[in-house]
Amino acid sequence: MKELTRMIREDMKPALGVTEPGAIAFAVAEAVSHTRGVIRQITVSMNSGMYKNAFTCGIPGTDQVGSAYAAALGAVAGRPEKGLEALADVKEEDNRQADALIRAGKVKIVLDSISSRIFIEASVETEEDTAVVTIRDSHTNIVCEEVNGKIIAGTKDEPEIREEDGGEAGHPIHCYTLQDLVSYIETVDGEEIAFIEEAYEVNLRLFHLGLASPKTTFARHLLERNGGKEISKDEQATASLLCNGAIEARVIGLDAPAMSITGSGAHGIIATMPLYAAYRVNGYTKEQLLRATALSYLVCMYIKEYSGRLSAFCGCAIAAGSGMACALAWLRGGGVTEMTYVLNNMASSITGMICDGGNQGCTMKGIAAVDAAWRSVDLAMHGIHIADVHGINGETPEETMRNMGLIASPGMTGTEKTIVEIFDAKQRKV
Repeated sequence: MKELTRMIREDMKPALGVTEPGAIAFAVAEAVSHTRGVIRQITVSMNSGMYKNAFTCGIPGTDQVGSAYAAALGAVAGRPEKGLEALADVKEEDNRQADALIRAGKVKIVLDSISSRIFIEASVETEEDTAVVTIRDSHTNIVCEEVNGKIIAGTKDEPEIREEDGGEAGHPIHCYTLQDLVSYIETVDGEEIAFIEEAYEVNLRLFHLGLASPKTTFARHLLERNGGKEISKDEQATASLLCNGAIEARVIGLDAPAMSITGSGAHGIIATMPLYAAYRVNGYTKEQLLRATALSYLVCMYIKEYSGRLSAFCGCAIAAGSGMACALAWLRGGGVTEMTYVLNNMASSITGMICDGGNQGCTMKGIAAVDAAWRSVDLAMHGIHIADVHGINGETPEETMRNMGLIASPGMTGTEKTIVEIFDAKQRKV
């Protein structure tokens, strides 16, 4: 198996609801699994990206939102063996028990730091035991488990990764050029990337659930704008419907997973669903779709591993949107030159779009991403692009992608702090 195939395979994961509540529930559920007796206190500390993304997002299995309910449900109903789908089996009685924990003041959420690096520390104290689970750098990466003051797995030592390097410095994806990525997707054996088709099965199921739900609003309007059809002759309108119908279903907490990439369901949706629209409308082969999707994923990963997994900019629109746009250009016959133009156009337009958490606004950001991608590709395929000398564009596509990531981390650390402060001010008014 090629290294790039392995990267995609390891990164693709189904995630139920917005990824951050799923990760919180998973961490708490894992901690609870090491305890006995009645719960006295649950405390979840997290970095600003986790705190922000989970602040008001929907949670599968309940009409409630936010970190505290995700933690409470993780304690009473979470199944840690299911990872980011830890809340797949929530029942009404679980909701009542979770609500009781919240009302009794037994769930505490703490902002640990302003950082783009994923950090969750879930501490559960019961009548008999205390267990602490620590997660770093990816949503289910447990680095330490401590029970009654004794470390039973991992270590408390923290590996040093400098924020100024932009997220996860030294990631192997950065050893490749855009040309390398294109050469890979054009030459890799089709059977080796056949597993990518599962992403479409998962994301389409989520989309259809959203379209049928009375809770969605954007999806029904986008369907109307597409002539009442899921697949019309309008490629962009179809792309916006499929993509953002799925995103809306995800952020309101409907009970079906998205196939995530770089730790995010919305990234995974934007990286795939518009390409499915292009495939259906224009009659591309399934093999072309899967090769394009591999490119979409890899460009998304390239940018995200500079920005950090959770930051103050909308990686869904910027990183996944740029990857999807490059893949769309490839489907239309574009090469590395056209994709470089696409990246310049995307970098000079939507870079800097903020992430203010996993919420209904993700749908609007997805709409903007599809619009920007279609426009950027159309211009690029006609040789029209923002020149390298302007703005954050680099002399190479690799440099442009790096600069896009650096805008988020360390560039927008102050923005992250301001967003969290706005959230806290809103909470105090409630």
